[in-house]
Amino acid sequence: MANKQIDMRKAKRIYKLYGEGASKRRISKELGISRNTVAKYIEFFKCYRLTPYEVSEMTLEEIHRLFKADQKPKSEQLRTLERYFPYFDKELRKTGVTRQLLWEEYYAKHPDGFKLSQFRYWYREWTKGTSPVMHFTHKAGDKLFIDFTGKKLHITDKYTGEIQELEVYLCVLGSSHYTYVEACRSQKLEDFMRCTENALWFYGGVPRALVTDNL
Repeated sequence: MANKQIDMRKAKRIYKLYGEGASKRRISKELGISRNTVAKYIEFFKCYRLTPYEVSEMTLEEIHRLFKADQKPKSEQLRTLERYFPYFDKELRKTGVTRQLLWEEYYAKHPDGFKLSQFRYWYREWTKGTSPVMHFTHKAGDKLFIDFTGKKLHITDKYTGEIQELEVYLCVLGSSHYTYVEACRSQKLEDFMRCTENALWFYGGVPRALVTDNL
C-alpha cells in the first residue's frame, strides 16, 4: 500500500469511479492524485475481492481498519494460509463443502501449517477484514438481492427535447455478484415485476429466494 494514505473518502471515490468504468487517467485527473496511487488503491480493494458496491457500503472506519490491518507484519506461515482464502471463500458456496474439508486439503499440502482451530480463527479474521458483506457465505443460486438505485437516468426525446427521468432497477446474485441492470419508467409494481421477470430470463434460472431492500 502507499506509504502515505489518502483520505478514506477519496479511496472510496477511486473505487466507485473505477466500478463505473472510468479510466485511471480520468480518476487521477478528477481527484487530483497520481495515476500510480489510483492503481495501488484499485489493486488493494481487488486483492480483497471487494466489489465497488461493497466498498461504497463500508463505513470510513471499516475501510481505515482494512488498511491498518494490511500494514501489520505477518508471518510467512500466515501469508501462505491467506493465499488460500479467496479459493476457500468460493468453495464454501458449494453444497457439501465445509471448513473442515478445506482445512484438511490445506494441511495435506502444509503439514507444518496451522491446526484446525487456528485455521478457523484466521479465516474468520480474514472475512471480517475484507468486507462486512462477507460475514455471510452465500451459496450459489441461493439468493438474488434486488433494489432500485438512488440516482435516476435521464433520456431526451430527440424530436421534442423533452427530458424524462427513468428509475434504475438493479439485482445481484449473492454468490457470484453477477449483476443485472435495467432502466424503467417507475418503481410501481408492474414495472418491478416486469424487470424481475426480465432478470430471471437473463440469468436463465430462478434462485431459492428474492431479497428486496425497503421496496
